[in-house]
Amino acid sequence: MIIKSKEELEALREGGKILAKILKEVAAEVKPGIKAKELNRLAESLILKSGGDPAFKGYSSKHDLSPFPAALCVSINEEVVHGIPTDRKIKEGDLVKLDLGFKYRGFFTDTALTLGVGKISREAKNLSMVTKEATDLGISRVKAGVRIGDISSVVQKHLDKNHIGIIRDLAGHGVGLEVHEEPLIPNHGEAGTGSEIKEGMVLAIEVMTTLGSGKIKLAKDGWTYISADGTLGAHFEHTVVVTKKGAEILTI
Repeated sequence: MIIKSKEELEALREGGKILAKILKEVAAEVKPGIKAKELNRLAESLILKSGGDPAFKGYSSKHDLSPFPAALCVSINEEVVHGIPTDRKIKEGDLVKLDLGFKYRGFFTDTALTLGVGKISREAKNLSMVTKEATDLGISRVKAGVRIGDISSVVQKHLDKNHIGIIRDLAGHGVGLEVHEEPLIPNHGEAGTGSEIKEGMVLAIEVMTTLGSGKIKLAKDGWTYISADGTLGAHFEHTVVVTKKGAEILTI
């Protein structure tokens, strides 16, 4: 677990603020008829214009996996996370997940959101709302001295109460010097368990869900995770700094 210095945190704060602005601009362009690739081009252009670099483009966590080819992950409907942006056009009623990573002054921040396109189903709206609420609840538990399980349990309880499928094969994570760092932060667990989080740690609180079982499978492209039962997925994420008083959200 990496504790960031005062100077590192200042760079991360600056990067997080820029990233939040970029994602907001990209999200504003999500409308029927736009292609996922067009959203990616916009995201990369804004990142480069800001003086940063896309964190995801060229990223690979496995030696046998082709590097991720884009700056922005665009996951539509049953695609939950890591969707490769293609010529696929976004349609009225789609549930679109945008996930964007940013390298600025050598440090990484990460954020994601879920958007309904036009008029969406009641089930889709509820899935998105509950997933965001669970993310906010997880962030509200972040504080120096608490354990990973304290965060995980409050997320799980909210999702279980609302009968939303928890993706157990993916998790939130540390971030800052790398795109993914220790510790892993699952969206299920027991309060009082797991490692203690400490002041100065930087975490990506990341909640991923489906309307069904929460089980996922990997698409043929080797990157996109899809709900195994074909149900809709949702995804929210913020980068936060752990302080004595709570979480300082950087990507807002």
